[in-house]
Amino acid sequence: MRISYSVARHKAHKRLFREAKGRFGARKNLIRTVKEGVVKSRCVAYRDRRNRKREFRALWITRLTAAATMHGLRYSELIHGMTLANITLNRKTLSELAIHAPEVFAEVVATVKSALQAV
Repeated sequence: MRISYSVARHKAHKRLFREAKGRFGARKNLIRTVKEGVVKSRCVAYRDRRNRKREFRALWITRLTAAATMHGLRYSELIHGMTLANITLNRKTLSELAIHAPEVFAEVVATVKSALQAV
């Protein structure tokens, strides 16, 4: 008995074409190039989901460096002092405090400075 894969294959192709919608030229309507483009875009998406986390952490550190410098501290001193003062705010929260609530950030810096001097 002859088995036909046409229905399953057509469904798989339709799924790929849906994912490649909006692309230019053959990248949207030839199955071989569509498959190449979709595979590559999935790889890039997977990679960049991880890179986004790195980039945001770097952004927060840059912001904290600028904010700490304005208060007369280096970034490394700020983080070390927070450890000594037992302050468990993460870099994202600290960065948001430095931007949106500078008075609260100033209090954190004051606590850090006193913890650094106590050592």
